[in-house]
Amino acid sequence: MKFSVTQENYTMNLEVFVIGKDLFVTITGGDTPHIGTVTTLTKKTDIQTIRYPSHDGRFHKDDVLAVRVAKIIQSDLPGSCTITAGVHVNHISRKQIAVSSQMAKKLGEDLKNWLQETDFDAPEPIYYSDSENPQ
Repeated sequence: MKFSVTQENYTMNLEVFVIGKDLFVTITGGDTPHIGTVTTLTKKTDIQTIRYPSHDGRFHKDDVLAVRVAKIIQSDLPGSCTITAGVHVNHISRKQIAVSSQMAKKLGEDLKNWLQETDFDAPEPIYYSDSENPQ
């Protein structure tokens, strides 16, 4: 499933891939999409983020977008969720920075609505008990 929003002359995309009951989400856009951060969460665990260094040694700040989406969808997650984020707009303006939060909020709300309407009926894994071993 893919969602997009355009404001102030750039587009931000959110794409979700379902893996069993788990979600892999990408947030990309602008002139140079990339993977700047990786954010992980479940319904019951804290949101955690790894930020990658950018070309100049500073760390990417795309987690601001990912965490915004994560907080919106967390209560509706069917399993684990990994969000990669990387939006780069060349010579970004203050207006473009200001609307990025609103854009991420819209994408998060779109994803939340989709999660609430989607059936995640994947088979549950079967494990050996403590008294069993593989044959």
